[in-house]
Amino acid sequence: MNKKYIKAGNLIDGTGNSTMQNKGIIIDGDTIVEIEDIREDLNGYDVYDYLDKTVMPGIMNCHVHLTMEPVGNPKVYYDNVSDVELVVNTIKQLDAYLDSGVTYIRSLGCPKYVDVQLKNLIDKGSIDGPGIVTSGPVICMTGGHGYYFGIESDGVDECRKSARTVLKNGVDCVKIMATGGVTTDGVEPGSPQLTLEEMKAAVDEAIKAGKITATHAQGRTGIKNAVLAGITSIEHGVYLDDEIIDLMLERGTYLVPTVAAPYFILNAGKESGITEATLRKCEIVAIPHKESFLKAYKKGIKIAVGSDAGTSYNEHGKTYYEMKLMSDYGMDNMDIIVAATKTASELLRIDKNYGTLEKGKKADVIVVDGNPIENIDVLADVLAVFKLGKKVR
Repeated sequence: MNKKYIKAGNLIDGTGNSTMQNKGIIIDGDTIVEIEDIREDLNGYDVYDYLDKTVMPGIMNCHVHLTMEPVGNPKVYYDNVSDVELVVNTIKQLDAYLDSGVTYIRSLGCPKYVDVQLKNLIDKGSIDGPGIVTSGPVICMTGGHGYYFGIESDGVDECRKSARTVLKNGVDCVKIMATGGVTTDGVEPGSPQLTLEEMKAAVDEAIKAGKITATHAQGRTGIKNAVLAGITSIEHGVYLDDEIIDLMLERGTYLVPTVAAPYFILNAGKESGITEATLRKCEIVAIPHKESFLKAYKKGIKIAVGSDAGTSYNEHGKTYYEMKLMSDYGMDNMDIIVAATKTASELLRIDKNYGTLEKGKKADVIVVDGNPIENIDVLADVLAVFKLGKKVR
């Protein structure tokens, strides 16, 4: 099999370094073996000419609900979908991610370990799809946010056992619910749910297994408890204050903002089937959500891109909208690209092989028309996708 040679007119390597011009990427199998000035003699190579395009690392989405359909009421969907339909719909979502240039995702809340099973099929080559960091079902209190796709757990011992259970089933990340949320009826976003002690029990089990953790957190007390418990990443991070941000900086805690989630709910409105309770809560958190994201960014919190895809009208394969909103809200475009590549790979602990276009890294590569540093909108239309060196789109 010939080596591949990608001619890049513009090359963004994902490290945060300036855009490079007229570079050649040599791919042998699934690995980048060299990045060089473009050469003339390319006999023996399969050549891909993108001299008038921008080449960059595959995008990573660190917060998706892989089995969830972006309908008005996710619980109603889960209550009525058959197991077969659930899997068929989820496989379609895998295609949507690759089509849009997303080559790695983190599944954060997936009933019946469908994400674990699909990851195994992708890794075996049975189906195409992005790389997946899996979490299986979330760990929540009884009746807590996300209970309908989670394991309800009360007290330290139950939370410890639930963490051990998801780890036994092969997850890469333990997801816990620190606070109430917008889309679950009967709970409030700012209200603490699992306690510091309960979360610490789950986090400790993940650490012992060498796995990362994530928490849904939309209130000061819940966020602070999660950070003190040793969580790897805060998801959403609404109502951040200076004390919590300083604590996150001290602990090295990541933030995955998911600013697209409230945007799509409010944009859809009550005619869409979204419940009045969800709309009410979303209206309350939308502005603090944006403000918390900006405050964290300006103070230097490590931010990774994640869209909360699968929540109401937040479609899979539309990660671009998350990045667009981050840009609209004031984040520098290069910083956004780094958040979707290098920083995301570090959060997911796959940065040894993924996240940047460098010699020795796996060849997850996308091509766009135009320069996203100058105009983030070009990411809305991805022209080509290479996954592990194979051109899949």
